[in-house]
Amino acid sequence: MGDIIVRRSYKAGETVFREGEQGSSAFVVQSGEVVISKVVDGKDQELAVVGKGGIFGEMALIDEQPRMATAKVRDGATIMTISNLMYKDKLKQSDPFIRALLRILVETVRSSSK
Repeated sequence: MGDIIVRRSYKAGETVFREGEQGSSAFVVQSGEVVISKVVDGKDQELAVVGKGGIFGEMALIDEQPRMATAKVRDGATIMTISNLMYKDKLKQSDPFIRALLRILVETVRSSSK
């Protein structure tokens, strides 16, 4: 059940998720590009461009906190969704040290970007 992959095509300019939305999944770019941006001092600031094979939205998958940035498709893209259920199934199989390390890394990134 947890291994179901959802694949979706997005059009240019379409938003995958917005900063502040509750997150519970991550995404893998199969084709195209996704621009990650954040509002800084009232202006949209581009943080990264994620291309084929790249993953984004992973922090919300790990800690289920609101999204720290907005993800918008540049010129059209095909994107796979990694569900929270799939992540938890995989995480159960991993070493407890790795689970703790992931949590610490996400907490560090979130606290340093406030």
